[in-house]
Amino acid sequence: MRLLIIGGVLAAVFWVFSIVDCAVQPATRHRGVSKAAWMAIVIILPVIGGVLWFAIGRRRANDKGQMRFIAPDDDPMFLKGISKSEQDARIQRLEEELARLNDETDEGPTPEPRK
Repeated sequence: MRLLIIGGVLAAVFWVFSIVDCAVQPATRHRGVSKAAWMAIVIILPVIGGVLWFAIGRRRANDKGQMRFIAPDDDPMFLKGISKSEQDARIQRLEEELARLNDETDEGPTPEPRK
């Protein structure tokens, strides 16, 4: 019987904490649905709504909404900032460096002097 009472009190505390946390978060920190919808979910579904709020709905302070890193060649904003002449010049420099490295390796190792 004590366990039921303690469990009920803990569930009520968690429910109130979930409601308060959902209410005080700015609208920009809510994922999925609007703030009002999250409030309704947390209030109507006491424990399950709180678990859903903390697992799915609450965006962390350091979460910018982008979960993965975008490589520069996949980022449209980066690609718009590169001009065609810059790309051509970079390709030319890389080709020259590759040709220079090929010439160095084609000569082979220098023989060691005999003793």
